[in-house]
Amino acid sequence: MNMQRPQTPALPDAQSVTAVTHWTDTLFSFRVTRPRSLRFRSGEFVMIGLPKEDGKPLLRAYSIASPSWDEELEFYSIKVPDGPLTSRLQQIGAGDQIILRPKPVGTLVLDALLPGKTLWMICTGTGVAPFASLLRDPDTFARYENVVLAHTCRNTAELAYGRAVVTALPDDPLIGEQVAGKLHYYPTTTRAPSVREGRISDHIRDGRVFGALDLPAWSPAADRVMICGSMGLNTDIMSLCKAAGLGEGANSKPAEFVVEKAFVE
Repeated sequence: MNMQRPQTPALPDAQSVTAVTHWTDTLFSFRVTRPRSLRFRSGEFVMIGLPKEDGKPLLRAYSIASPSWDEELEFYSIKVPDGPLTSRLQQIGAGDQIILRPKPVGTLVLDALLPGKTLWMICTGTGVAPFASLLRDPDTFARYENVVLAHTCRNTAELAYGRAVVTALPDDPLIGEQVAGKLHYYPTTTRAPSVREGRISDHIRDGRVFGALDLPAWSPAADRVMICGSMGLNTDIMSLCKAAGLGEGANSKPAEFVVEKAFVE
């Protein structure tokens, strides 16, 4: 991690990078200054990017990985060598500037779900970002007796960011006491050996995850599910939710599960 004094924003909607961490050859996170006017709910996303050669902004949707109370904003990104944005974004360092449009939106918010007992956060890859925000929000643990983060990646190295967030929670001065006995972490890998191998959807389908965490199978009365990942994951988990009697919710009509579709082509 490299850090230095941030510059004063000069571009419209610009914010200064304060820190960058490269987790693997294909994954990195970074923190930027937060606009004073920005208010958001944990789990929402904003448009961020860089100016193109012609000066016009090149923007993509990114979940805010930091909680709503944080004085800075954190983002978690994949590196795509020939990606129009990420090929350049992965080169940023402390003191550089990015464009950030301060208009947060998204469906992965607590208010889009009806009250329940257990909250399941199910994701693949960088889909863990909105849950990194929600896991550090006191309201999440105030609303639920159990909070499960089920993160599926190709190998254990790609799980590092999510694992770091989870590992730090018990010592968090704001929510450490709330987390005790409530937080359940269930990582799986699909292309490399690990303690738990296979897609999370298969672990749900055959009941392995419920047995491992000593939690009952999903029911509309108790369980709430948030989904953020690849099209395959979203489709699989949505089918499992519906089979269990869970209905899809939204900001305007809370229900038993929500899925973020903004990041899936």
